[in-house]
Amino acid sequence: MKFKILIISLMLISPFTGSAQEIALQMYSLRNEMKVDPVKYLKMIPEMGITNLEGGGGYGMSDAEYQKILADNNLKTIGVGAEYDELSKDLQPIIDNAKKTGAKYVTCYWIAHPDGPISLAKIKEATALFNKAGAELQKEGITLLYHPHGYEFVKDEGMVPMDYMLKNAKDFAFNMDVFWVKMGGGDPLKIMKSYPGKFPMLHLKDRAKGTPGSKDGHGDVEANVVLGTGDIDIAGLIREAQKQGTAYLTIEDESSRSVQQIPQSVAFIKSILK
Repeated sequence: MKFKILIISLMLISPFTGSAQEIALQMYSLRNEMKVDPVKYLKMIPEMGITNLEGGGGYGMSDAEYQKILADNNLKTIGVGAEYDELSKDLQPIIDNAKKTGAKYVTCYWIAHPDGPISLAKIKEATALFNKAGAELQKEGITLLYHPHGYEFVKDEGMVPMDYMLKNAKDFAFNMDVFWVKMGGGDPLKIMKSYPGKFPMLHLKDRAKGTPGSKDGHGDVEANVVLGTGDIDIAGLIREAQKQGTAYLTIEDESSRSVQQIPQSVAFIKSILK
């Protein structure tokens, strides 16, 4: 099935049903805690009101042990990552990893490029690669996503590179990190409205008011604040996700306060989904 059919299907979902959206957690949010006591924190995640996970790993456990702990805690993996260079090689390891975990989404989080804003030429190369790899992954029931990181919004050759990718994404979609889009100078809600159906997953991450932007994909992770308390229109993005049938609203909190902030962010999302 071509991705354009998937887009049409997503757009046909009834607006404001609330039932199409599920909350997920990007496991990078607990990267430090999982090094200390993975079992403890995996048990804690459902208590936060989350059962869907993106990313993560075995944390020293065998595949069987890790999957058992997930099952025991009613957790499931909905997405995994793939490096940019891996997508240009044999895709079988990526497919095998997704199927092993049960993930239906594979996200590329970073395009390898010289530090700083990305060139239009590199974005064109990446778009072609994602379309090619995405078409192959679709045959396996896997959707390829790209996660913008803010370096895609500086004009090059008279065009914003991210605009080119959004317009030419045919066989892949987007896992939009709204924090990094905002950091790079983009408007996450405007982008979502301009390209409906291309966002089956969102990384919801709010930004402390007064935080300076960044054009290179780097910034202070302590600027991650509880959803609804920063300068990003998280409520508007959630409502738009309801309209478009976005499947997963994924919390990613990279701050040192993530354990305390995640339950508050879950409560905020649920208050908007009502």
